[in-house]
Amino acid sequence: MYGKGILKGLGVTLKRYIETYVDDIRWMGKRYYKTEGIAHRSSKDAKGIFTIQYPEEKLPSPEEFRFLPFLVYDEDENGECINRCTSCGICAKVCPPQCIWITRTTNPATGRPIPDPAEFYIDADICMNCGLCAEYCPFDAIKMDHEYELASYSRNIMNLQTLTKSASYYERIRPNNAKKENQAREAKLAARATVVSKTA
Repeated sequence: MYGKGILKGLGVTLKRYIETYVDDIRWMGKRYYKTEGIAHRSSKDAKGIFTIQYPEEKLPSPEEFRFLPFLVYDEDENGECINRCTSCGICAKVCPPQCIWITRTTNPATGRPIPDPAEFYIDADICMNCGLCAEYCPFDAIKMDHEYELASYSRNIMNLQTLTKSASYYERIRPNNAKKENQAREAKLAARATVVSKTA
C-alpha cells in the first residue's frame, strides 16, 4: 500500500545486484565461461544474476533432451556403413505433422524394394520434436538429436546425408539409453541363437 510494494520489489532487485558482485568475487573469475561456473549458476544455490551468456556459454543438454530426429548407421568389421533404416515407412505414418518423406530403393532387375532408403527427408520447419518416429521405429534406426542450433535463412529440409549419424555418436549423446538398448539387443541375439541351436 502507498508504494510499499514498489520499494519491496526494488529491494529484491538491489539485493540480487549486490549478490552478483559478491558471488563474482567469491568465485574469482571462474563463474563465467567455465563448466563448474555454469553448473553452479544452474543450481538452486546460485546467488545474484544467474543468466547463461548464450551463445558464448551453453547449458549442457540432459540425456533425455530431444530435438530433431536423425538416422543411425552401424559400422561392420570392414568399416562399411550399414544403415539401420529399412524404409518401412512406420515413422512417416505415425508423424503427427507429416514431415517425413521416404523413397524406397528398388532392385532394377526385379523391381522389388530393397530394405534401404534411396531418399529420406525431414522438414525441420514442420517437425514438432515429439519423438514418435523414434518411439515407433522397430529397428532403432531413428533417434532424437541434441543439436538445436539449426537457424537458417531458407527452408530447412534435411536429406539422407545430413540426417545420417553413427551409432557411436548416439552412444556419446545418450550413454545410458544406448547401454540399455545394446544389452537388450545382445540378449535378443543370444535367445535367438539358443533357439536355432535347439532346432538344429
